Amino acid sequence: MNQSDSQLILKAENLKQHYHVKQGLFKPNAVVKAVDGISFNLEKGKTLAVVGESGCGKSTLGRMLTMIETPTAGSLAHLGEDLLTLTKDAQAKLRQKIQIIFQNPYGSLNPRKKIGAILEEPLIINTTLSKAERKEKALTIMSKVGLKAEHYDRYPHMFSGGQRQRIAIARGLMLDPNVIVADEPVSALDVSVQAQVLNLMMDLQEEFGLSYVFISHDLSVVEHIADDVMVMYLGKVVEQGTREQLFENPKHPYTLALLSSTPQLSPEKRRTRIKLEGELPSPLNPPSGCAFHGRCSYANDRCRNETPALRLDGQELGHLIACHAVEENRIETLAGSAA
Repeated sequence: MNQSDSQLILKAENLKQHYHVKQGLFKPNAVVKAVDGISFNLEKGKTLAVVGESGCGKSTLGRMLTMIETPTAGSLAHLGEDLLTLTKDAQAKLRQKIQIIFQNPYGSLNPRKKIGAILEEPLIINTTLSKAERKEKALTIMSKVGLKAEHYDRYPHMFSGGQRQRIAIARGLMLDPNVIVADEPVSALDVSVQAQVLNLMMDLQEEFGLSYVFISHDLSVVEHIADDVMVMYLGKVVEQGTREQLFENPKHPYTLALLSSTPQLSPEKRRTRIKLEGELPSPLNPPSGCAFHGRCSYANDRCRNETPALRLDGQELGHLIACHAVEENRIETLAGSAA
């Protein structure tokens, strides 16, 4: 791999997003730590998947990466330039290179505008292209995502869910970004359409050299598209590594539970089901120590009182785990087929 192939596109260090929430007239304000110290590197042409249950902070992280929300703390560098320290004008220009695709293709498109107008809107705001040039670019991008020229003058309600998501992907490509944040981009689609959209995204990634931050709760989808995986729980990363490390040698009890609930056609890939008891704790009142201890069968007093640090697994380069039980070798391996 040459230097250009391994170019670092996005670097996040200790990103935080804390919200101050009023609890009532006689109660002190609470702090919700939606994202609490996330760090990662994203290389050119690679896909980082962010997984976890609803409420873990992964969508908040996506909004921070696109600067829809400004992080409370930390740094976010795009090709070496920290987005958080730039002037407003420089930040707006750089943000064009980081685009987002939202979960719901039905809600992310203006129903009163034709597809051509929807696609050209970013060009009107951010470029000096003529009307003819804007239309030419829109038609070119439409063809790249599998849409026909006659779709240019149609409204969103005239398309299927899969076609609408193709339109959303096309809109994300209009400003020639090099990073796409995809927030659950296929979860609202039928299973038969999901594979088509995922394959399209992978083809576009290869053609344009795109880097993806792929946010999902579906590990079977993540296994298909990711190069690296980051597992989040209540605003923190609990396990991080390559796709092979996370799927072939998972360590954290939460990752093990998520994987055990993922359907597998192949009998040798099926895992003994681990049922998580209880609900995700409230971010308004997070538990002490490890946030996962209330649902973990390996928890002890140390887990209940001391927050585990995200540290390197001694056996695998780049495999990070935040778990006292793993550190103390108290985790049983999750091997064997499901009954």
